[in-house]
Amino acid sequence: MSEILRVGVAGLGTVGAGTLRLLATHADRIAERAGRRLVVTAVSARDRRRDRGVDLAGVRWYQDASALAADPEVDVVVELVGGAEGIARTLVEAAIAAGKPVVTANKALLAVHGTALARRAEAAGVPIAFEAAVAGGIPIVKGLREGLAANALDRVYGILNGTCNYILTTMRREQREFAEVLAEAQRLGYAEADPSFDIDGIDTAHKLAVLTATAFGTEVDFAGVHVEGIRHVSALDIAYADELGFRIKLLGIARRTAHGIEQRVHPCMVPVATPIANVEGVFNAVVAEGDFVGRVVMEGRGAGAGPTASAVVADLVDIARRRSVPTFGRPAALLDPANPAPMERHRGCYYIRLMVVDRPGVIADVTAALRDEDVSMESMLQRGRAPGEAVPVVLTTHETEEARMRRALARVAALGTVLEPPRTIRIEDL
Repeated sequence: MSEILRVGVAGLGTVGAGTLRLLATHADRIAERAGRRLVVTAVSARDRRRDRGVDLAGVRWYQDASALAADPEVDVVVELVGGAEGIARTLVEAAIAAGKPVVTANKALLAVHGTALARRAEAAGVPIAFEAAVAGGIPIVKGLREGLAANALDRVYGILNGTCNYILTTMRREQREFAEVLAEAQRLGYAEADPSFDIDGIDTAHKLAVLTATAFGTEVDFAGVHVEGIRHVSALDIAYADELGFRIKLLGIARRTAHGIEQRVHPCMVPVATPIANVEGVFNAVVAEGDFVGRVVMEGRGAGAGPTASAVVADLVDIARRRSVPTFGRPAALLDPANPAPMERHRGCYYIRLMVVDRPGVIADVTAALRDEDVSMESMLQRGRAPGEAVPVVLTTHETEEARMRRALARVAALGTVLEPPRTIRIEDL
């Protein structure tokens, strides 16, 4: 080993401290695999007095992260600050301008500015590595970009947010409502005090946009992702899903269609026999489908200090070995333009739950509204009778177009006997 790789780390939160801990714990093993020692020479964080449980003796401290990027004793910059703008963006752009490789766990930054950053990095002749930005310890970026490089990929999908998966799993196992389980997840540290980023699907959408570009060799198109969260999923929906042979998961799905690349994040009903239906708790999973390889499934811990630090250090080992590929698998000039498929053109099957007044003719009115929009009903569930009172009715449909379903639901919602807005969940053929 002729030299060391001098590492500057910006952001000493859970992942930053975990990265320093991993580099210290497995220093010899990492050096063997990297061909040289990885030494943290500089760090940047807001609060210097905070005890992070790692030894920072002899490490230079920068209040200004951009100054860390300019430090001549730093060879590679690790950005673990987070956020699409502000310090994180400034730091990454400064590192690229200084001709230094970047390792980042920042899915928001890549989702919003990934294409522009890839072009800058390519012009500067430095890599941007981001294994830690998607699915934590699961090596899905390298898997898609390098392991499956020979394949034409048709679809990539997965459970990309452990908070949502924990909530949905607990709701099913314990037959509890969303708000109660969310509060518990916050107490346990699985959900933030403001959980909207997770439960409204934004975190998953950021990750999906990055995966889509990596899988299909396109410009990153976060704006083209259709996003729905899990706030409206009830214990009643989960019970009906179980009765119908499904489980409800928040999925990010990207696939090629005749209308362009479809990117969507929303709750899905998936058959219980599929691998992804059995990914429980805080775990993540990603499935890729290639023309030669077929279906590849990867499952593991999608967040936390250890798994994410593992991905960060894997990228540092690549940089130490001077192994690099274009950011999204092909040169930036060859990335296909974003060509989002309109969500209205999506075709699939649907679960619909209605709360209706229990009296003669109600179901006939509902089925007429569906029929008028050419939506074909596959099955119906109704339990018990309560004449004149509200009862739940569950319908599933054959494959139809999203635009037709939306129009049909608007007609159903306008019926005087339908007491609440219809609850719908898309049924996925996985």
